[in-house]
Amino acid sequence: MINDIVADMLTKIRNANLAKHQIVQVSLTKINLNIIRVLHEEGFIYQYEEIEQNRKKYIIISLKYKGKSKNPIITGLKRISKPGLRIYARRREIPKVLGGIGIAIMSTSKGIMTDKKARQTGLGGEILCYIW
Repeated sequence: MINDIVADMLTKIRNANLAKHQIVQVSLTKINLNIIRVLHEEGFIYQYEEIEQNRKKYIIISLKYKGKSKNPIITGLKRISKPGLRIYARRREIPKVLGGIGIAIMSTSKGIMTDKKARQTGLGGEILCYIW
């Protein structure tokens, strides 16, 4: 049984990037789907698709690489807020990841969004992860 589904998803993406795999399969949950949607909107992944196998639902993620050397677009992933220690930030305390190069994915009262969008809408919330 997996306690932290977001950390499991981030680890699967990190491992697939290191092994230069084209696709990765993660479990389908609302929070995973919303994080994947944000990654797709920000251009970190190529595409994603929901599938069902043996009455279990999954998300198939196509990873994005640049150049012939297949350098991954996602160079780093870090889980911030964990089930044992939740990390929250007010709208003025939202951190910038690598000076604005990366993004922080946040869970706000208006849904899961990037740190930039949360600043624009004036919302704070739980910082789920950093991606750069």
